[in-house]
Amino acid sequence: MKLVRLKTRDGIRYGVIKGGAIYEVQGDIFEGLRMSGRSFPLEGANLLPPVQPGKVVGVAYNYREHAQERGLRAPKEPQLFLKPPSAVTAPGSRIPWPPLSKQVEFEGELAVVIGRPAKNIDMKYAQDYILGLTCANDVTARDLQLPGSQWALCKGFDGFLPLGPCVVTGLDYKELQLTVSLNGKVRQQANMGDMLFGIPELVGYVSRVMTLLPGDVILTGTPAGSAPMRRGDEVSVEIGGIGTLRNTMG
Repeated sequence: MKLVRLKTRDGIRYGVIKGGAIYEVQGDIFEGLRMSGRSFPLEGANLLPPVQPGKVVGVAYNYREHAQERGLRAPKEPQLFLKPPSAVTAPGSRIPWPPLSKQVEFEGELAVVIGRPAKNIDMKYAQDYILGLTCANDVTARDLQLPGSQWALCKGFDGFLPLGPCVVTGLDYKELQLTVSLNGKVRQQANMGDMLFGIPELVGYVSRVMTLLPGDVILTGTPAGSAPMRRGDEVSVEIGGIGTLRNTMG
């Protein structure tokens, strides 16, 4: 099932994609799906980020090759950081260039959307707490990160987390392939099964640190190949079974 959030003349609505239409969902998608009977054309729909997370938990160096390209050893446990909710932006939106940075890079990732409260859960039950998966671009001001490991600064600018276009339920993440392109040229590719720490382990680990709430997002890490962008560049994050997230650098 593909869940979206969109802006309509009547306000912001959730919906389910079926064929070329979006079928409106009544109420909160985290409390069960109730269809209203209304639908909207998918083409031309004003899609918003599919969820509004209360928090976004990032995982650094979750692919061995990415750690190696940064001159680091693969971590022995997940390396966590936070991005603020204000960083989240919609599919198709322009990513603002922050005046404090001269080097902004893309990082394509698979994102996990939490479906119900999770605290101190066993990883073998993690799937019970997941709503679905979506695409993400963990935009990073690299020149602000490297001098002093300023993760909140380099990751936290407004618009630095494109998310979407939809949340898809019931996928096996190990079968998913990530492809990230810059102006049509492939720059990152990975199979999600190559992550050092899989989704069940990440959900269980994070839930032992902080309570995860419906709509919260875990970014599962980026593979090797992230690179600087220039104003006007288009980045696409494609994950088979989910779709393509496209955004332009401001």
